[in-house]
Amino acid sequence: MLAAHSFIKVAAVTDHDSVRGCRATMELASVYPDILIIPGVEISTAFGDILVLGTDELPPKPWSPEGVTDFARSINGVSIAAHPFRSYGMGEDTRNYKVDAIEVLNGGSSQDANKLAKNLAKNLRLPGTAGSDAHQVSELFSVFSQVDSTLDMDAILKAVKNGLVSAHVQRGSIHI
Repeated sequence: MLAAHSFIKVAAVTDHDSVRGCRATMELASVYPDILIIPGVEISTAFGDILVLGTDELPPKPWSPEGVTDFARSINGVSIAAHPFRSYGMGEDTRNYKVDAIEVLNGGSSQDANKLAKNLAKNLRLPGTAGSDAHQVSELFSVFSQVDSTLDMDAILKAVKNGLVSAHVQRGSIHI
């Protein structure tokens, strides 16, 4: 099933430690020319989760924060510290790694955790992104990133790295 939304035209698919969902979603979306699916993955490291956008391949193992961020850079992808102040987040240790951005608004995190993430991004002068962290269709679109870019994956990834992104909460009901 492919869920649609009135103004969200790009979705990043980032399953945990797998890219299988990306391929299936990209195939489903291929018949809709105004929808762009950005392939990605959420990698579980011993120090916390890192999102990699712009890949349909897994980084080489063993998965360490340095290895994952190096992989993202090597493919011109984007590395994002996922939900840093929730379970499996890197917390303040995010400062030790060269991520491109920080997830400052996570649909599965508390307001306090999101506020800490936003402050961390500000202190590190890194862009902040939003992710619904959806595990069910009903959780989609609860939060979103607005990116000042064209509808082109490379342009979007570059815009995120350059800070042309803002995180938002979806107000009101979502009709899917």
